[in-house]
Amino acid sequence: MSVAEPRMVVLVVVDETLVRMFMADFLDEAGFKVFEAVNADEALTVLKARPDVQVVVTDIEMPAGSMNGLRLARSIQERWPGIGIVVTSGRERPGPDDLSDRVAFLAKPYLPDTIIAVIRQMATPQVVELPSAQSA
Repeated sequence: MSVAEPRMVVLVVVDETLVRMFMADFLDEAGFKVFEAVNADEALTVLKARPDVQVVVTDIEMPAGSMNGLRLARSIQERWPGIGIVVTSGRERPGPDDLSDRVAFLAKPYLPDTIIAVIRQMATPQVVELPSAQSA
């Protein structure tokens, strides 16, 4: 019996619907399991509900919600230090102290293959073992 290789789980946080859908599609086609959020607040809700998320891809500029992508990245690192983070932007560039060295930054426009490669470097598939019932 062969066991299917676990799919890496990625959360895409982009407020622009078409950009988010395009990214989710090409990541899904690359073999990732993808969840989507329209802003940082929704992303935090997904992260609380999905302990299997391994990488978050977020845009810096998100006008809706309580925080932008940089603040979201910091919040994720504090609460879920094992999650990889990719921050993207077409306009805003993070300053030297905005992101830790564990966060990747990609300037737009970027090729789908570039972000796929960065995500694969950040996380390795993890198998979550459920506690088994103890036998008597």
